[in-house]
Amino acid sequence: MSQIGPVDNDAPEEFTETDSGLKYRILRKSDGKKATANDSVTVNYRGWLDDQTEFDSSYERGEPISFPLRGVIPGWTEGMQLVGTGGMIELTIPAELGYGQRGAGAAVPPNATLHFIVELISVN
Repeated sequence: MSQIGPVDNDAPEEFTETDSGLKYRILRKSDGKKATANDSVTVNYRGWLDDQTEFDSSYERGEPISFPLRGVIPGWTEGMQLVGTGGMIELTIPAELGYGQRGAGAAVPPNATLHFIVELISVN
């Protein structure tokens, strides 16, 4: 798997679960600006499946990616609102907040739980 930036030494081992079923833990705290669902963000991230297969990574492409939060899977839209700029979050996204029954091409099978570590670089 790709290398990620530094995490806080006191990052929690346990995940918090939201009402929607999204599980998350803050790996690096930040008091920076938090995104809303109407914002665009710039992030570095990596995503993997339950079997540890990495299916996507901005690190592999060598540069961060920017996108509007309204244009991504619901688990990302919700999760990116929980961390401030400069922070890092780990997300466990159940299939119904991810790609669901359709999956995503050959990389993500139907009904897959998705795992991400995301560094929020900026809120645009």
